[in-house]
Amino acid sequence: MTDKTIFDCLKYQVGSDHYKGLSIEPAQYIIKNNLLFPEGNVIKYTTRHDYWKRKKIPKKDLQKIKSKGKKSIKKAIHYLEMILERDYAEI
Repeated sequence: MTDKTIFDCLKYQVGSDHYKGLSIEPAQYIIKNNLLFPEGNVIKYTTRHDYWKRKKIPKKDLQKIKSKGKKSIKKAIHYLEMILERDYAEI
């Protein structure tokens, strides 16, 4: 599979635009670096947690968006805990 085949689909995002405007999409980084599922999710969730900073959000929606950002950080922490348990349980 060539880079072109992999990344043509990254010209658009289904469902939202929280990665739009980034210099590299998390999926592109994850694929290029052959990251495992938990590591990839850490990248994904930490990249999108502060979406509200990159996009002008109406004040009435800001709390809801920030709440999603907090949830993304909690998800990233959960995946980091999986990595710790998987790779470092014996230490």
